[in-house]
Amino acid sequence: MDKPSIDWNVIHNRIAAFAGSADRGFEPGPEETRRILQARARKAAQPPEGPDLTERLEVLGFTLGSETYGVETCHVREVCELRDLTPIPCTPEFVAGLMNLRSQVLTVVDLRKFFDLPVRGLSELNRVIVLSSDDGEFGLLADSIEGLRSVTVAELQEGLPTLTGVRERFLKGVTGRMLAVLDGARLLADASLKVNELVTGRMS
Repeated sequence: MDKPSIDWNVIHNRIAAFAGSADRGFEPGPEETRRILQARARKAAQPPEGPDLTERLEVLGFTLGSETYGVETCHVREVCELRDLTPIPCTPEFVAGLMNLRSQVLTVVDLRKFFDLPVRGLSELNRVIVLSSDDGEFGLLADSIEGLRSVTVAELQEGLPTLTGVRERFLKGVTGRMLAVLDGARLLADASLKVNELVTGRMS
């Protein structure tokens, strides 16, 4: 039986055509091109990724002088009464002193002095907000506790002209109800507030 003859010209032409298309890259047909363009248009129409403005923050409100502040409860270990505060000499002015909290020595920071706010005398109405994280732990002196509040990220606006200097550095945002929400993580991580190390260094 005779073998079919091979037309080498046809084969060479096919190889040449394939090589040419490979050099030019993939060229989709009209239907594929329309599908690709529609997919690109849908992606371009999507809003850019950003913070979830519907996210809610649980905040503990407290007062410092005539101003109301807040800090996220995820950074708060507890709130306790101010008792037997022992001043420590040769420490920064904003270090109010040490207090014994269930056999634990806790350093208490007076944010009024740290933020350069008007300071009034201490009383039994003062409370201590214990902030805690892997970066450290200390107490914040508060004139009074306003309770828990729920705010959304969308509510937080940039600081006010009166909230400048060091307060602006620790500010997360201000709500329309004039609640200045502090950044608890930044407070706990800031080197200038490593008060336990400051106190230990002064006393050694």
